[in-house]
Amino acid sequence: MASDNQQAQKAQSKTGEESDLSLEVVILLILGVFMLLFGLLLFRIHTGDLPYNPDSTYGLFLVIVSLQIITMGKTPFGDLRRSWMVVIVGICTAILGMYACFIPGTLTVLVRMLVGIMLSFGGVALLLQLYTSGEKAKKWMKTSGILRQLTTACGFVYTISVILGLVTLLPGTTTDQQTAVLLLIYGISFFYLAWCIQKVNELYPPKKTRNPAYEQMTSVEHRSRYSFKLLRDASLPLSIALWILLGVLLTFLGLLLFRVYKGIIPFSPDGQLGLLMVITAIQILAIGETPMGQYKRSWLLIIIGIVFAAMGIVSCIVPGILTDVIKMLLGFSNIIGGSVLLIKRYLPILHDIGTRPAEPVDFTSVTSRLQTTQTMINIIVITFGVTMVVPSLVSGQTVAGILVIDGLLMFLLAYFVYRMT
Repeated sequence: MASDNQQAQKAQSKTGEESDLSLEVVILLILGVFMLLFGLLLFRIHTGDLPYNPDSTYGLFLVIVSLQIITMGKTPFGDLRRSWMVVIVGICTAILGMYACFIPGTLTVLVRMLVGIMLSFGGVALLLQLYTSGEKAKKWMKTSGILRQLTTACGFVYTISVILGLVTLLPGTTTDQQTAVLLLIYGISFFYLAWCIQKVNELYPPKKTRNPAYEQMTSVEHRSRYSFKLLRDASLPLSIALWILLGVLLTFLGLLLFRVYKGIIPFSPDGQLGLLMVITAIQILAIGETPMGQYKRSWLLIIIGIVFAAMGIVSCIVPGILTDVIKMLLGFSNIIGGSVLLIKRYLPILHDIGTRPAEPVDFTSVTSRLQTTQTMINIIVITFGVTMVVPSLVSGQTVAGILVIDGLLMFLLAYFVYRMT
């Protein structure tokens, strides 16, 4: 009994430890879950036991790839310097993926071809870069241990990418069962690659930032070299990049819903809910930001994030299975989370009233505007959560307006935080 208690305490302490997963590893894990679930579901989709939404499936993949481009400058064809031009391209690709998730049947061929090109041509490009670059496979293979495994993992992922890209571009070249097996192998290879990169990061941690004087000098040189603003480096912290992407999603979704509720265009609620769940999962996994606020990225939180991602992925691939569950989950988490954040922000202020003299508030300062924006976002989030739990409470046009306002406030939040950094 004592040994069992000790093991339980060790497991609990390990679950509470903070993880050090990088954004690259997080996205690879999301892609691994995506491919693994897609492969498993495809077996039952083939037999007709489950429905299938190809638009949301391809669209979700495009949004995940776009997130890599926006936050790290990593494209399906290789790594690029993360300039503002690259960020804009990533946002445009994300909008295309969102449209495919939200509006079924209009961009099916286009997004399928785009995903096929990314996988096949991107896989070939990455393979060539891997084995021709003197800083990658040629150098890694001379070192024993994890770098050799990293080379193997990269080569395997890129090779499967090429095969699946050709299958996507040329439908009918394989059976559904064969494609499902390839997807399962692809998902496992993503997990292996994520593990290798995590181990490499632990053994060879990134170099520390150079001193400020050097950074200022190189920044001046960079500005003179790239006088065109769109070609300059986009120094966006991860949280701000995620807020921008979420702002694009909410604003775009709200604008589309104005036409959806007028009966002009079709709509996929499962694609919408699934995409929102995956974005929420990435925020949880990458920075520990949950609907309830910011928390330490413990392994328990990582598990919760992966569960959120899995639910969102299933919702995008197979419509109608988790619709009500996700709607209630997002609705109540928005209501509770928004309320908790408002209480945390204003309860100390109310407690201090009467105990200390009131200080003048500068409503023109960036800090004051940031707090006002956060408060407005919390109120909008609570309102949106209520509309999800009780959809008959307000009209569809009102919901669309709420989403647009929430999206614009996200842009404002990102701007104020960027000003303060």
